[in-house]
Amino acid sequence: MKNKEKVIDILKCLKKLYPEHKCALNYKTPFELLVATILSAQTTDVQVNKVTEPLFKKYTSVKEYADADPEEFQKDVGSVNFYRNKASNIQGSARMIIEKYGSQVPKTMDKLISLPGVARKTANIVLSNVYGINEGIAVDTHVKRLSYRLGLTKNEDPVRVEEDLMPITPKEEWGNLSHLLILHGRKVCQARRPNHAECVLKDICPSREI
Repeated sequence: MKNKEKVIDILKCLKKLYPEHKCALNYKTPFELLVATILSAQTTDVQVNKVTEPLFKKYTSVKEYADADPEEFQKDVGSVNFYRNKASNIQGSARMIIEKYGSQVPKTMDKLISLPGVARKTANIVLSNVYGINEGIAVDTHVKRLSYRLGLTKNEDPVRVEEDLMPITPKEEWGNLSHLLILHGRKVCQARRPNHAECVLKDICPSREI
């Protein structure tokens, strides 16, 4: 089976299994999703949502993030990994968005990745979920692991994995593929050991146990 055909099968099977697939991070505005995604690096979405619930009530505009006392803001996000760097990046992004982009989270990849702490994964998440723009495929640890196990890539670098996935996936499905692989990675195809017995993709997965 060619990889283009395999991706179509993967999408079909996982959409049926996870009909309510969507971004697991809670947010109401583009900047809130940007904040949540920056915080999510090497931190679970569950933990990020615990942090952002009071955070989004305390800070209600980009300017309030930019003007927040740095030490106080670090305490506000202190329960996520690497909180000092993340706090600095969030405030730096807020200031740049105000100064360069009229307080609006930009809608292009180039502008988003110019923000502190924002790489392609974060930019793809914001563009796809907020603006409905599929500029690329967000590759986190789950997407990287499942893509490798499913034989869709031989690479482990997220940028290379994204480059391998984009030409074999219909562009309108780029955001969906990321959400679905993340869900399946959390529930079935986990890092330590994939649960082939319960996996709907076992018949097309080259890593299945024989």
